[in-house]
Amino acid sequence: MRVKISNARLAFPELFTPKAVNGEGEPAYSATFILEPGSAQVAELEAAIEDVATAKWGAKAQAQLQRLRKTDKLCLRDGDDKPYDGFKGKLYVSARNRTRPTVVDRDRSPLTREDGRPYGGCYVSAIVELWAQDNQYGQRVNASLVGVQFVRDGEAFSGGGAARADEFDDLSETEDLA
Repeated sequence: MRVKISNARLAFPELFTPKAVNGEGEPAYSATFILEPGSAQVAELEAAIEDVATAKWGAKAQAQLQRLRKTDKLCLRDGDDKPYDGFKGKLYVSARNRTRPTVVDRDRSPLTREDGRPYGGCYVSAIVELWAQDNQYGQRVNASLVGVQFVRDGEAFSGGGAARADEFDDLSETEDLA
């Protein structure tokens, strides 16, 4: 089930080059979307999680969801459990996919890594596909990353964004330092 997330703060974006988690497993594209608790989109995500769980587990869905919440096996999580800037008091969705997501600007034109956005700390809209997993790797409700749209700038998280030219000294009138 596809869900659109609007105006979320972006963290840990791997949108242009797939990366393996902790250097293990198959590389994938990924991103984390930080959300306001109690917002309409959180309610929409929670309803979608219930829908995919019901489609997968039927009458056992509520008991299964209760167990998955206790063991942190849902794609919607409590930000207080993440020791990073911007997560405290928030909720977040982690999504990944082996297929490269669509990444576009405000006007829907394609973005590349060289454009410098989206970056960790900016605000984006995203499309994720929720699905229930029940296989040899366990049971959970996951989010697949489908697309990301840059919405607006935000304060970059540490290590995010590129330096601006005006942050450097103008050395054009000095002698070669070598």
